[in-house]
Parts: sequence; structure tokens; C-alpha cells
Amino acid sequence: MVVHVLDDFYLSITFLISLGWQLLGFGIAFGLQIDTITDFWSAANAIFLAVFTLCCGDAYYARNVVASVFVIAWGVRLGAFQLLRMLKMGGDTRFDEMRSKPLSFLGFWTFQLVWVWTITMPVTVLNSPNSSDPVEGGGNARFGNGKDVVGIIFFAVGFVAEALADVQKYRFKSVTKPPKGAITDAGIWKYSRRPNYFGEILLWWGVWLLALGNSTEASPRGHDALYGAIFSPLITMALLLFLSGIPLAEKPTQQKYFLMSHGPDKTGALEPWHDQTEPDAWDRMKAFRERTSMLVPLPNGFYRRLPKVVKSTVLFDFPFYNFDEAKDGTQAIREAEDKKNRDSA
Repeated sequence: MVVHVLDDFYLSITFLISLGWQLLGFGIAFGLQIDTITDFWSAANAIFLAVFTLCCGDAYYARNVVASVFVIAWGVRLGAFQLLRMLKMGGDTRFDEMRSKPLSFLGFWTFQLVWVWTITMPVTVLNSPNSSDPVEGGGNARFGNGKDVVGIIFFAVGFVAEALADVQKYRFKSVTKPPKGAITDAGIWKYSRRPNYFGEILLWWGVWLLALGNSTEASPRGHDALYGAIFSPLITMALLLFLSGIPLAEKPTQQKYFLMSHGPDKTGALEPWHDQTEPDAWDRMKAFRERTSMLVPLPNGFYRRLPKVVKSTVLFDFPFYNFDEAKDGTQAIREAEDKKNRDSA
């Protein structure tokens, strides 16, 4: 039996559930001064929303079940991996200063609330009465149409890419233990500098396309809502490309290698590692950057020969991701020297 809760798209109830769940997580994390549960907690939030809306909508059609299972699979994998990784690491250094500041820490958990609610929106709307309940004008489009096929392929490729990237990087850091200055190039990381973000973006496009496969049978409002759920992959792309993903990961990593060559604590010649034969750390990073795609995994030789304009537009290697030694070098060295002086004082 279909359950109607607050609105016929389940957007209000899923927001309230996420609000309560994230506030509870904040209370636990702040009270115990821990951050090991952050990603696990949000993944569990997404899993519950998928199960809840599927059961309330009572629309156990193939598309609804597959889309819900995709969200559950994503949540189980991400939550389990991040929890185990955090337990082994003993926490996340990003939160060292934030944990003791309740408003800042609450701000992070509020961001998690909006993120989870938004990325699960395609499945929430798909499972809602306005999309799948015949009484509300919805229905079940024949499963296997073009949107379904492309959506499933996108999700499968993205899910595998992200899972491989996480495992391969973890093994590279904790099992392989390469020599100092070796850049992560295990498996898929040889062909993309941020394959985990590539997978995350692609799989949410897949979930949205799969949900969109029912747009022809949804009610007029349901049809519009399914298209409106494009906010899920768009928000994911915006976050990873412009805010909390690549900008916070790529340039600082490149700066680290620049300082290994030019900073107050210069390193000596680096040992060769696979294709990384440059003895100088900054030269090694520049060579790796030149031959390795930012996001989409591509053969190194093919990527190296592409015009710079293609790399910096179509392939998302935007200029602001990269450390520019002419513009950023002097300040980076000064800041590193100041930090060294403070630490030794």
C-alpha cells in the first residue's frame, strides 16, 4: 500500500529524516570528540532514504528496485571503506581544529545533510507516488529503455572506478609503501590523477538517468520532478570540481612537491619509481601532471599529446587546480619558512 507522507514526492519527509539523522551524528561526534563516523554516518543516511522511499512508495518495479539497490550499494561500500580507513588512521586530520568549535563542526554536519538529501533526490522522486503510483497519474515505463541502459552503464563504470581507486590508493600507501617522493600511480591512478572523483560523478549521473527512464509514465508533476532531480549529479560535479574535491586536493599536493625541491626542508635526489625517473621532486610532479589526465582515465601517451586547450576545458584540468611556481612559489616558500620558524621556537 502506498504511504503518502507530507508531500507526494517524499522530499519533505526525507529532508526531515536527514536532519534528525545528521543532528544525532553531530551530537555523538561532538560529544565524544571523534570524526571517524562522518562518512559512514552519511552513507547510512542515504541507505535508509532509499529503503524508506521504496517501501513507502510500494512501487517494486524493476527500475525502482535497481535504482534503490544502486544507492544502497554505494552507501554500503563507501560507508564501510571510510569507517575502516578512519579507524585504522585514528581519525581525520581535517577536523583537528573544527571538532572543538561547535558551530564550525555543526556547519560541516549541516553540509552533509544537504549533500545526502540532494544526491538521493532521483531515487526519492522515482519511488514517490507522483512518479510511480497509478492513482496519482504515475506508472512504470518499460524497463530497459535507452536511459535505463546508459544509466546502468554509467553507474557500473563509476562504481567500479571509485571502488578501485579507493582500494588501490589505500594499498599503495599502507601496503606497498613506496620510496619517498613516489606519486600514487597504482592501477587506475596511472591514468587519472583523481579517479575516485571521476567515479563518484559518473555513478550519480547514472542514477539520475535510470530514474529518468520513468519520466514518460510519471504524472506531469512527477515528470518535471524527475528532470529537476538533475540537481543530484550537478551538485556532485560542482562540489568535486569547484569546492571540496579537486581544489582542496590537487594544488596542495603539487605545492608539497614544489617545496620538496625549493622549500626550507629540501629533499635529496628521489629514487626512481615506475615511470617516475626524475630525481627532482618538482620536476617529477610536473612530468606526472603533463602525462596524466586530471579526471577521466586516459592512456598517458594519448593524453600527453592532446592540445593544452582540450586538457583545460573538455578534460577538466582547469588552470586554478595547478600550482604555478611563478605566481605561487615565493609565497609558498615564505609560508613554509615561517611555519618552520614557529615550530622551532
